[in-house]
Amino acid sequence: MKIALVHEWLEHYAGSERVLAQILRCFPQADVFAVADFLPANERGFLEGRAVTTSFIQKLPFARKHFRNYLQLMPLAVEQFDLTGYDLVISSNHAVAKGVLTGPKQVHVSYVHSPMRYAWDLQPQYLREGGLERGVKSLYVRWLLHKMRLWDANSANGVDQFIANSSYIARRIAKTYRREALVVPPPVAVEDFTPGQGTRDGFLVVSRFVPYKRVELIVQAFREMPQHCLTVVGAGTDAALVAKAVEGAPNIKLRPPVPHAELVDLMRSARAMIFAAEEDFGITMVEAQACGTPVLAYGEGGARDIFAASTGAPQTGILFGEQTVDSIVSALRHFLELEPHLAASLCRANALRFSEAAFRERFTGAIETALRDARPRAGLYPAIKGIGAGPEYAVAGE
Repeated sequence: MKIALVHEWLEHYAGSERVLAQILRCFPQADVFAVADFLPANERGFLEGRAVTTSFIQKLPFARKHFRNYLQLMPLAVEQFDLTGYDLVISSNHAVAKGVLTGPKQVHVSYVHSPMRYAWDLQPQYLREGGLERGVKSLYVRWLLHKMRLWDANSANGVDQFIANSSYIARRIAKTYRREALVVPPPVAVEDFTPGQGTRDGFLVVSRFVPYKRVELIVQAFREMPQHCLTVVGAGTDAALVAKAVEGAPNIKLRPPVPHAELVDLMRSARAMIFAAEEDFGITMVEAQACGTPVLAYGEGGARDIFAASTGAPQTGILFGEQTVDSIVSALRHFLELEPHLAASLCRANALRFSEAAFRERFTGAIETALRDARPRAGLYPAIKGIGAGPEYAVAGE
């Protein structure tokens, strides 16, 4: 079976690239396509020397640093990939990858990190944060996003099976494309995050400082509970806002991003980690759990898939209902009552459900299901050696 793997773009080895790396372990024979490839040499190891077929955007002026400025050309670019002869096409999508053109004898499975957030329900937030609420540039961007929505919705018709990285994203797929999605959580390198042996002291936030993360709310909550210490690690566009919130609070320490080994030590030594964002999934939450650390999180988005409280298993985290200071303070007080029962071993066991090996098994099982359930095309789907049914994965709405 010939397999094509279509990724958005390669710039840094980050979250979606970690998914790509595991899909390549599932299908090492796959050919890789991307709109652009500017991945540094020291981050290309997961490709194992594979050549990446890129689009015409790769050679446009200033593309190396500013390829995102060619967003309006990306639908055209991804449609130019010649996938003739491939039996299975897998796209890794958060923008345009699912828009590749396939024929009636091909199966297209799209793993969706999220529909284009900035073009759909988060457009007002995107315009507000970019200072694009008024003016000629605002009108142009609104027109562009309108055109992107039309193309995005239409291109969903070319996908035989959607796979979402969380139940939350499956609901967004249902709302945006009116399609059902299997749910396969993203892979987490849980072996790189393990429990420590020392004592735990204080609470921890590790986050980018951007508006939707709502880090300032967590800081304000700890200002109201000065008997408890908080360490905040991160950087970003909201750094000044976070710094101002921390100012004058002796129980709160603000730190820039730290190396991986130090980050693991911080997670191991925290009584709990706190998250106030509505995340698509929430890999950092799972990394905290892998360190045996309980989590307090806003109870929407991917957090609902992660925490054992929503699956009937022993509790390893506390979900709070509102993105407000009062809600966070109430969650902290609840945590103090439950803390003796939130065992590190249970947190670790919860994290192992999202390991890289678990992802590979679930993903290959989902691909097998997609091939089996695609419209009948007798004789077109030879068995893929090594693919089994895998652990259970959810279907949105079940």
